[in-house]
Amino acid sequence: MTKTTTKAAATLPLNQIIGGDCIEVMRSLPAESVDLIFADPPYNLQLRGDLHRPDNSKVDAVDDHWDQFSSFEVYDRFTRDWLSAAHRLLKPNGAIWVIGSYHNVFRMGAELQNQGFWILNDVVWRKSNPMPNFRGKRFTNAHETLIWASKSEAGKYTFNYEALKALNEGVQMRSDWVIPLCTGHERLKDDKGDKAHPTQKPEALLHRVLIGTTNPGDVILDPFFGTGTTGAVAKMLGRDFIGIEREAAYREAAAKRIARIRKFDREALEVSASKRAEPRVPFGQVVERGMLRPGEELYSARGQRAKVRADGTLIGNDVRGSIHQVGAHLEGAPSCNGWTYWHFKRDGQLVSIDLLRQQIRAEMENSRAH
Repeated sequence: MTKTTTKAAATLPLNQIIGGDCIEVMRSLPAESVDLIFADPPYNLQLRGDLHRPDNSKVDAVDDHWDQFSSFEVYDRFTRDWLSAAHRLLKPNGAIWVIGSYHNVFRMGAELQNQGFWILNDVVWRKSNPMPNFRGKRFTNAHETLIWASKSEAGKYTFNYEALKALNEGVQMRSDWVIPLCTGHERLKDDKGDKAHPTQKPEALLHRVLIGTTNPGDVILDPFFGTGTTGAVAKMLGRDFIGIEREAAYREAAAKRIARIRKFDREALEVSASKRAEPRVPFGQVVERGMLRPGEELYSARGQRAKVRADGTLIGNDVRGSIHQVGAHLEGAPSCNGWTYWHFKRDGQLVSIDLLRQQIRAEMENSRAH
């Protein structure tokens, strides 16, 4: 699975880990070929000396050479170059996630806007098990920040709202995510039993990102692949990935990890569809097809009534208009979903008119399938 290249790729190297400098590799890939980028770049932590616990044991902090930059100017140039390469690779409706700490996330946010990305949300990943602040001179650093941005303001990015709501037990997903650090069996170890990578991200974090902002078959690029969390979760969820990683030890660990992953079956990969993505059905179509007749009465759950008119509007209590407008007027509300508000009577029972809409949608789906 691991491959090193410096030549321009004629086709996308799907589900491969490419060795080399991420900027050079990204520049070699075809333009507008990637649906989503998840980037976990060096944080430039600017550590000064060793950090010790109260018992004088040394903390295994991030002090690797790849996280060391001589100045903010050098780091900003690096950020500008890789984000420029990333912007070129994204499809017009593509999007990017970047993750960072207070050391670098504000610098990345500014450069995202400089490059023409359109910021959609910042998300706080609140760690339920953060490392304590051993020196007691600052707040415990218990979160990291993710920025989600579309390629441009006009981009029609993917957002699986209903799937994220279902993931959150029917409640709208918020922008603060409580997820533990990567520990236990999920944490990869090297031959010495040490952490294979100091900043390995939890699979739960990538699961939420990919479920919410990609679809099966999408291409996910991770230019700072590390030990392959993005690739592992992408494979499980039926997405294709491209990983770029310059450190051979990380590439080897990632390749072994991903080889053990099994893709979920097709039925398990299906998620709750966004209602906005479903075909629009005008209420007038229900009337013209005879599923409801002009003059037939509709009822709300609270006993309000209105009559169906031949043009698909309703009339009731000196108000007329669409199923949504009349419902809102009768309830004294600024808006109303008429499809769930109104019911018709069959055999003495109230039946939601939304069932008629779903019947038409099912017919539309069947006709497309054939």
